[in-house]
Amino acid sequence: MSKPTKDFVTREYAGRYADLTNACVVSVIGLDAISTNKLRGELRSKKISLHVVKNSLARRAFTDSSLAPLATVLEGPCALVVGGESIIDVAKTLVELKKKYPAIELKKGILEGDPDLLDVERLSQMKSRGDLLAEVAMLIASPGRRLAGCIGGPGGRLAGCFKAIADKEESGQ
Repeated sequence: MSKPTKDFVTREYAGRYADLTNACVVSVIGLDAISTNKLRGELRSKKISLHVVKNSLARRAFTDSSLAPLATVLEGPCALVVGGESIIDVAKTLVELKKKYPAIELKKGILEGDPDLLDVERLSQMKSRGDLLAEVAMLIASPGRRLAGCIGGPGGRLAGCFKAIADKEESGQ
């Protein structure tokens, strides 16, 4: 590849991945073309993209970006997997698809530009942003719910006692 072509591809990678802070690296070397296309289609249906990259050019393009830690993982034939609702959803999808396409090698992922890379399997076990928000909302509402139960509990028991007394009086006892 000529130097101008390499420079062009490097600039293309830098522009395409400049705003990304989340990505996973996988190897699809054991897949044939048909399986790779099926894999891409399944990923595309979940709004996830798989981009095969030239390692040396991707390393050069990532040097000043939040994806710089991925440079250490770019060895051998690699593909960058990006998109989806969150990187956790991407990792869960990849782990699920690994069962269907065992030739996929799940390498590492980067979460919110953190310099520490995580295994894709470990990322898939984390809770997604939506799950965490639901948990926080539940924890915030929990004391109020318990307080309402405490306030309503004795009143409900008292109302039950009054009703029992009223029923006894109506029956003439």
